[in-house]
Amino acid sequence: MKRSKRLLLMLLVSGISCLGQNTIGLPEIINYSKHIYGGGTQNWDVQQDANGIMYFANNEGVLSFDGTHWRIYPLPNKTIVRSIAIGPDGRIYAGGQDEIGYFAPDSAGTLTYTSIKHLIPARERSIADIWDIIPWGNDVFFRSITKILQLSNQHIIVYPAVSEWAYMGMHEGQLVAQDMSHGLLRFSQGTWQPMMRQEDQPPGLYISALIPMGKDSSLLATLKDGVYLLTANKLLPFHSPDLDRVARETIYGGIALERNRFALATSLGGCHIFNRRGELVQSFSRKEGLQNNNITSIFRDRANNLWLGLDNGIDFVAYDNAIKHIHPENGNDGSGYAALLHNERLYLGTTNGLYTVPLTPMEDLSFVKGQFAAVPNTKGQVWGLSGINGQVLMGHHDGAYQVLPGGAIPVHARPGAGYWTYLPVSKVLPSAQVLAGTYHGLELMEYHNGRFLAGKAVPGLDEPARFVTFDNNNIAWASHPYRGVYRIDMSVQPAQIKLYTQQDGLPSFMNNHVYQVRNQVVIATEKGVYQYQPQTDRFEPARDFQPVFGQLSIRYLKEDTEGNIWFIHEKQLGVADYTGTSPQIVYLPDLNGKMVSGFEHLYTVNARNIFMGGETGFYHINYEQYRRTKTKLQALINSVNATGPTTRQVFGGYFGKTVTPDIPWKWNSLHVEYASTLYGQQANISYSYQLKGFDAGWSEWSRKTEKDYTNLPPGTYTFEVKARNNLGNESAVASYVFRVMPPWYQSWWAYAVYLLALCCLAVALYKRQQKKFARQQQRHEEEQRRLQYLHQLELEKSEKEIMQLRNEKLVSEIDHKNKELASSAMHLVQKGELISRIKDELTRLKKMPSHSDEGDELKKLLRILHEEDKVDQGWEQFAFHFDRVHSDFLVALKQTYPALTANEIKLCAYLRMNLSTKEIAQLMNISVRGVEISRYRLRKKLQITTDTNLFQFLLTIRQADSEPGKK
Repeated sequence: MKRSKRLLLMLLVSGISCLGQNTIGLPEIINYSKHIYGGGTQNWDVQQDANGIMYFANNEGVLSFDGTHWRIYPLPNKTIVRSIAIGPDGRIYAGGQDEIGYFAPDSAGTLTYTSIKHLIPARERSIADIWDIIPWGNDVFFRSITKILQLSNQHIIVYPAVSEWAYMGMHEGQLVAQDMSHGLLRFSQGTWQPMMRQEDQPPGLYISALIPMGKDSSLLATLKDGVYLLTANKLLPFHSPDLDRVARETIYGGIALERNRFALATSLGGCHIFNRRGELVQSFSRKEGLQNNNITSIFRDRANNLWLGLDNGIDFVAYDNAIKHIHPENGNDGSGYAALLHNERLYLGTTNGLYTVPLTPMEDLSFVKGQFAAVPNTKGQVWGLSGINGQVLMGHHDGAYQVLPGGAIPVHARPGAGYWTYLPVSKVLPSAQVLAGTYHGLELMEYHNGRFLAGKAVPGLDEPARFVTFDNNNIAWASHPYRGVYRIDMSVQPAQIKLYTQQDGLPSFMNNHVYQVRNQVVIATEKGVYQYQPQTDRFEPARDFQPVFGQLSIRYLKEDTEGNIWFIHEKQLGVADYTGTSPQIVYLPDLNGKMVSGFEHLYTVNARNIFMGGETGFYHINYEQYRRTKTKLQALINSVNATGPTTRQVFGGYFGKTVTPDIPWKWNSLHVEYASTLYGQQANISYSYQLKGFDAGWSEWSRKTEKDYTNLPPGTYTFEVKARNNLGNESAVASYVFRVMPPWYQSWWAYAVYLLALCCLAVALYKRQQKKFARQQQRHEEEQRRLQYLHQLELEKSEKEIMQLRNEKLVSEIDHKNKELASSAMHLVQKGELISRIKDELTRLKKMPSHSDEGDELKKLLRILHEEDKVDQGWEQFAFHFDRVHSDFLVALKQTYPALTANEIKLCAYLRMNLSTKEIAQLMNISVRGVEISRYRLRKKLQITTDTNLFQFLLTIRQADSEPGKK
């Protein structure tokens, strides 16, 4: 009895738990706060136009978002916008507080608001808030609480409420509305007619959404009274435990989804997805990543993404995305390192331990509902999970563990004795031995009676063995990122181990990772994929993979069940897709920056279920859905701004009645912004652009969403841009044409002025030239006359100069002759004097008595001949003639240097005559040595240095230097 009660209690708790469970995989949720979109807090309505641009009815106006840029368009009265709708004419109709109208592009492509309130009859213009706008046919209907307005052919018809217009929507292609006293009404032929008897409608219902469910049925959601099925003009209650629970959260709106599902937005519990049976499929609340649980509006865009207008913010839910996020831990997301599906349970290993959840068979396992539970005795870092011999082995930081239904039991546990991975040694299972990669090398574990037992370490390898595999010859291969690649032959004892580095064909001894792909052992390296060649005992580029990967730097390889090869290249996840006629590289930029760098892990169940370890939890990839996703890719040019003295907008992004603008020359620098409305895949979009008439061709693909052109020359240009996703799909080309006008000095009227001015200038120049020629002729004639006169003067002057030169020559010649005559006369005088003295001496000698000492007399005569002082009687005559020849040199010398002796003056005279030392010695009757001494003493008296030439110095003495001591 007690056991039955306990079982009943467990089932009850289990039922309650299941009711609140969510799917294990959740789509990406992007939060846009008011600080991002630049508007008010509340967002009351959401719509999407034909170009894919999203619009939001915000407290501060109409918000637009193209995937990259947010813009806000306030109403003229700055009131809250409660509702918006895209009309059949492409206009964006908006309803605010006491205001209705529409936004449409002007000639510059900028959205401008046009109010239509003046079309309302004057007595009905007090309209309060507009809560719903429904385009129907060619007309547009606006609902406020007190009246419904019909815009038709620029006229507005007013339908006052009997009590209160509570709702307006569409059912089976018909326009319906709810009056609180008359119930549901259908609009037909200008009147509102009851859809059913009033007694068939529960009283007090406040309809919040009509959701199409097939061709003839709709789900009618109420604010607080649950959900009903509206079919064949009958209203039937629609109950389920999940729906009834959500009904208590106040339903604000609802929409239909694909696969016969629908979503309800609540004010207390967020957004909930249901199937046709009313079973909860998925929930999105603050717990799952919403900014808050109060949802005021909900919308499904063309790519099946959900947009949630919140009481404070906007949230985007990539609902139909092929990539989902899995959080095995609530509120404590550790990094994901290992995943394994075993016995209908999913095991996920994280930095915090091992977690598991039971799985029900389903194509996409991310939609499995369940709650992860921690596996006992696994707390700590989980590095690897392997299914061997029908058992689960866990590689843990603290050792090796076998995972059983009740928890993990240690195989070889010791703190810090970590295990990475496990491989069965035998290809026939169960394998009696298991090769384990540990922190300290390799270990052979034993398997016996369903239990794994600790084994012995493989000797000779003491490096961490994180990457290990077997080849077809049962040779083990291990790699160390900073050592190289090891070949371990365990068929002999002890095992033969050889290390391979760049000397053995590898591009480097670093960053080599060994994997088994397509039944081959390959090495992922910094320069592509390499393979061992046993014939040469070397590594070479793998021929099978070289055409696919080339020399890409690869550090991770994983083959899935379809033969596709997943890889990591420079922190990018990619897949070599072999499903087509030829391999194609596909990158998944959605996951860039989300993997655990250096510890990447992929677990492939099948094409619909691929698990990837992330920095926070895990990611589920439905690659089959990802590959076939063909959402329309569209590129938009959303603004063109011209920069000059100021910045002004040339194009606002809307091609309504846009005309080709003429941009003035001084605004010839342009800033172009573009985007793509593939909201859930913004990370996958790249762009290429060109400016026809300026660029040589299309640019390289890049993530940039703007381009600047500066100082464009005059001309007509076409800016074109296209978008491409990571699958290689390209959008149509978006283009915008504009003209840059020439500067005023290059306009046609400027050229006309230039031509007229040129003609006038030519005439003026011609007349000026004529006058110039006349003046030049006159000046030429006067110049000729002047030149003739000057020529005559020059002739006369030349004749006079010739005569003067001749006279000067004659005078010079006469002076020269006089000088020569004076010199000769001086010498003759000296010689005459000497001869006379000799004659006198000889006469006197003759008269002397014979007994006189003739020898003495002859000696005396010789002394007379050698003594220079004996001829001083003719010095005055010599000085007179010398000064005549040398411009009174001796006079000037005596005046300048009065302290000179007679012999020093004579020495100066001989030096002035430029006589040699020998000649001076003969004239002065002294030795050559005496002349040198006399020259030295003379220098001292003249106060000149030894480096001054004495002859040159004497030449400088003139009669004008008459002051004593002055040179």
